[in-house]
Amino acid sequence: MAVETELKFRIPARSLKALPKSQIAGGKVGERTESDLVSTYFDTGKHKLKRHGLSLRVRQDGEKQIQTVKWANAAQFGRGEWETEIADDVPDLGKADGTPLELFAPKKLRRTLKPIFKTSVHRITVPVRTKRSEIELAIDLGSIIAGRRSSPVKELELELKSGHLIDLFRVAKAIERKSGAELDLQSKAERGYDLAGGNDQHVVFAEAIELNSDMTVDEAFRAIARSAVRHFSGNADAVRNSDPEGIHQMRVGLRRLRAEISLFSKLLSGASAQKIKAQLKWLTGELAPARELDVFVNENIEPATRDALLRRGGQVIKQEFSERRDQAFARAGQAVNSERFRKLLIDTLQWIESRQTIATDQASMPISKFAAQVLHRRIRNVRKDGRDLDEMSPLARHRLRIRVKKIRYAAEFFETLFPSKREKKQLARLSGHLKKIQDALGALNDFVAHREMVVNAVLKASRQHRRALAFASGVVLGREDQAVRPLMKVAVKEVRALPTF
Repeated sequence: MAVETELKFRIPARSLKALPKSQIAGGKVGERTESDLVSTYFDTGKHKLKRHGLSLRVRQDGEKQIQTVKWANAAQFGRGEWETEIADDVPDLGKADGTPLELFAPKKLRRTLKPIFKTSVHRITVPVRTKRSEIELAIDLGSIIAGRRSSPVKELELELKSGHLIDLFRVAKAIERKSGAELDLQSKAERGYDLAGGNDQHVVFAEAIELNSDMTVDEAFRAIARSAVRHFSGNADAVRNSDPEGIHQMRVGLRRLRAEISLFSKLLSGASAQKIKAQLKWLTGELAPARELDVFVNENIEPATRDALLRRGGQVIKQEFSERRDQAFARAGQAVNSERFRKLLIDTLQWIESRQTIATDQASMPISKFAAQVLHRRIRNVRKDGRDLDEMSPLARHRLRIRVKKIRYAAEFFETLFPSKREKKQLARLSGHLKKIQDALGALNDFVAHREMVVNAVLKASRQHRRALAFASGVVLGREDQAVRPLMKVAVKEVRALPTF
């Protein structure tokens, strides 16, 4: 088995063509080669291999047929890769010995395998040598085809052939600065499966995190963090397209990573964590107005405008906040189109994979022990501080809600570490209480934010629309106030009911 350690980028076409002839800071560029590659990916009708983190392809490379098995392991950066030459253009499972395909019944698998999609690319390969490492730069131009559907491929891959991971990131940063390349953590195989399923332009949701009790804190931290980065970065196009759910999911991915950093904070070393947190907070802040305004318009203003009582005022408030929402969507799009966003992606992934991220004296602690300690301590503290919840200021309630949200994320991250029936039931009960607290406090916090937005809008409104806007705003906020008042009792009750863990 070889471990394929690579970074993949989307890159503007004009830069893609010029890159093989360019100089790369810190690296010596060798002679280019070119080839045409056609790869067919195989799986069962229910995508059994994909569900187990595997891909199986047969690639035509000149006169050769190369069978490749790849396996993504949550505990490591990169993928396990097994390659062998075969005689035909269909998989030869007899030559898959020593690969993860052995976990399946080969005879049964052979009968159910079928082609799912294929890729056809023209590849330009350029070796890049630094003082300590050898890196292969590959530019792929072509398409992914699944039945009648197709999607273009315009990407650059950097693969570490030998040497040090830090050199791979240094070359990646040099290319990003020169060409505007954007890190893309979705493989061709993942794109192909999406295309085959008709999900070419989809919103990316959080993936299940599979931890096991044999993992160390170091391994588990990286597995969770990689998942969170894939989650938020995978929604960049949806944000560019002003997709409200895509904006929401990017925010969720960012919050998951920020929550993880907080949960592991006592084990993180150096000042790098603070720099990464600051950048993640910046991006979250650029997305926040779009999400908040979209929810306010859809859930509060739209229903109110259907009330005959409002008439002109309803149209005025809808127009006012719809325009603000459009401006917020544009702001979110500008953020993900910026150089700062592209740099954030590379810097965050490099920080996750750095050996210095977790303090060395803590890195080998069993993750199961750490998870139990974190959940116990944080639940105990929320129960203690939540006794005075109904007397807290809005800001204090907001901070408690964030702490509750972090515990809920921790329960999701660590779920597979508690496999017994009793533990699963206990964790499900905990998650249920946490969700009710989070929803109740979230609605109360939203009301405070909406009130501030409305006051700001009324004060800045023209004289022509001010009275109508003020009247409509009073109706909208009055209804929201009535809806959220009972939620304080719900939150207090649920905090007191939090189980020990």
